[in-house]
Amino acid sequence: MPLVPRPLPAPPERIRGLHAIAMNLSWSWSRKARALFSAIDYPLWTLTRHNPIELLYRVDPARLVACNEDPEFLALYDTVTAELARQQTPAETWFAKTHPGLETKPVAYFCAEFGLHNSVPIYSGGLGVLAGDHCKAASDLGVPVVGIGLLYTQGYFDQRVRSDGWQEDADERFDPAFTPLAPLLAPDGARRLVEVRAFGRTVRVAAWRMMVGRVPIYLLDTDLDGNDPVDRALSHRLYVGSPDLRLRQEWVLGVAGVRILRALGVDPVAWHCNEGHAAFMLIERLRELAHEGVPYADAVRRVRSTSVFTTHTPVPAGHDMFAGQHVADCIGPVWDELGVSCDTLLRIGHHPDHDHRLFHMAAAAIRLSGHVNGVSLRHGEESRRIWKALWPGRDASKVPIGHVTNGVHLATWMSHRMHVLLNSHLGENWTERLEEPGLWDQVLQLDDGRLWGVHIELKTVMLRAIREEARRRWAEQWKEALHLVGAGTLLDERALTIGFARRFATYKRADLLFRDPERLKRLLVNPWRPVQLVFAGKAHPADDPGKQMLQRVYHWTRDPAFEGRIAFVEDYELHLAHRLVQGVDLWLNLPRAPLEACGTSGMKAALNGVPQLSILDGWWHEGFDGHNGWALPARGPDDADTDAADAEALYLLLEQQVVPLYYSRDSHGVPLGWTARMKHALHTAGARFTAERMVRDYVAGAYAPAMQGQLPHDDPPSA
Repeated sequence: MPLVPRPLPAPPERIRGLHAIAMNLSWSWSRKARALFSAIDYPLWTLTRHNPIELLYRVDPARLVACNEDPEFLALYDTVTAELARQQTPAETWFAKTHPGLETKPVAYFCAEFGLHNSVPIYSGGLGVLAGDHCKAASDLGVPVVGIGLLYTQGYFDQRVRSDGWQEDADERFDPAFTPLAPLLAPDGARRLVEVRAFGRTVRVAAWRMMVGRVPIYLLDTDLDGNDPVDRALSHRLYVGSPDLRLRQEWVLGVAGVRILRALGVDPVAWHCNEGHAAFMLIERLRELAHEGVPYADAVRRVRSTSVFTTHTPVPAGHDMFAGQHVADCIGPVWDELGVSCDTLLRIGHHPDHDHRLFHMAAAAIRLSGHVNGVSLRHGEESRRIWKALWPGRDASKVPIGHVTNGVHLATWMSHRMHVLLNSHLGENWTERLEEPGLWDQVLQLDDGRLWGVHIELKTVMLRAIREEARRRWAEQWKEALHLVGAGTLLDERALTIGFARRFATYKRADLLFRDPERLKRLLVNPWRPVQLVFAGKAHPADDPGKQMLQRVYHWTRDPAFEGRIAFVEDYELHLAHRLVQGVDLWLNLPRAPLEACGTSGMKAALNGVPQLSILDGWWHEGFDGHNGWALPARGPDDADTDAADAEALYLLLEQQVVPLYYSRDSHGVPLGWTARMKHALHTAGARFTAERMVRDYVAGAYAPAMQGQLPHDDPPSA
């Protein structure tokens, strides 16, 4: 059934603006707004997983009346209302001050997924969460970004792990009444806004708007009366289904996304294609220019001069490729409108190293974008190597692909307790001085005892949340007691706690620690220096090797020899991610180099003073300084028995450095060597790896030039 929104119950008139606050996701990173909603009904705020819209639906009306008469609540309400109103004044933002005259000229940001809050489950992992952080930082800085994506009414999937450890995938359909989604209507009141032709059928497309501070995100919806049942399903599930379904989803995202913006009167001056899923957006803009009478070659140049493409992975499975004939059947006869042959159009997606009859979405995006980047220094180098075939005969170092290292949104990922600690150390307005020289150096002078005390509080909160989630699943779902053990109910607050949470893909090597079970057991069950492991993450529904890896990890959670010191927490999503990156003692990341493009989870942990142990790949290649965590040497993917060598290095680091340092305490019980690493981790993340820095880099290196139609080079790939 199509999504149908319901109106929120009305609060008392004096606090009627609670609706507007709840309907803009800026509350999710405003500490005052979150305090406002938690003050209404703290237990309900917790039960709804910090969803203010659901809270306003479910709260006792008498409680709202009481809030309406509480002077402290009203003062906080007025402060939050004023904070929301300030978002309507772009002239005061960083972008308006540094790029006057461009603040009202939109940058269209196309992405297949957006991870903004757990109440809107239209994301699968890193790409979506990165897109969400990008939009939040753009809002903070006043960059006029407009997001375009798809609304997945059944989300990604709910994860259920059977007693044998096999992942089962269940629908995750959500209630729009509990989300900040507003339907957009045509002038005649109809849901349908635009139409797209795909495989000879007309697909009607509607849109929903979600406000993320200053940034509107428009989500496309094909689940409309009058559409073919096959087309209605296009906006049901994310990254699930046949190549035919994926092709049609991406055609709708690109073509209908452009047309929705036109229908809404939004006229972008720059266009950002965030991964190849959105590459058809570039084709649609060629078609628009052809209709204006622009010759094909000139249209290509104009599209390139205003387009940005970011590639997010060196893993081949992350790049969509479709049979050329299949693409022609879906999009035809667009080439006639462009005044070129079908073969000419399909060659935009040609990759010289792959079957010539395939249409490579990332190759198409590279050919039609003048500004192309990877997402870390190391990934930029790898991307130049991967894509040098598009510039035949050229050395990889000369390929015009740069990098913008990812960052994470500080206000979203730093815990409230850590924020309060920094308030007392750096001053109340430190978040307004993030670029101030020397600001982050002051973090290195934090009081060790206070920092350790904050961390212990966060660790306690995390472990309590893990136990409460196990209690809920025991009551509602699980049938045997071993589930409780594997879910973390026996975890010890005093033990060194290592977190590993990410998508279960084989190259991420979640099972590397178990290569020598006896050696691992000696580490974990040591009564004087115990260690425990917390795992979380989903395997793609079609990735059986990833599911098998998850199953192997889950097997060890049920082994009594490990005394309950290994936990797997089901259904990894944003709410759980916050708990883990804030509460574990050490963040673990073990990808097979050079397949980790960036790896932002370690940045999120570092913003909470959690050191990382990782391969020298992705962001850790440029972030590790010898004082903020630990590093395994990066080996090539073809090195002989890389896994064995990395496992040996990992065990040695844990046995000889990590565990001894954690348990070396002063007379007050504070591990001074460990807190030194915590401070350096926080210093690195805050100074160099925030989304604010990332968006500033995009503005300087791509957005501002693209907004003015400036090509960094006139060196397109060969067709």
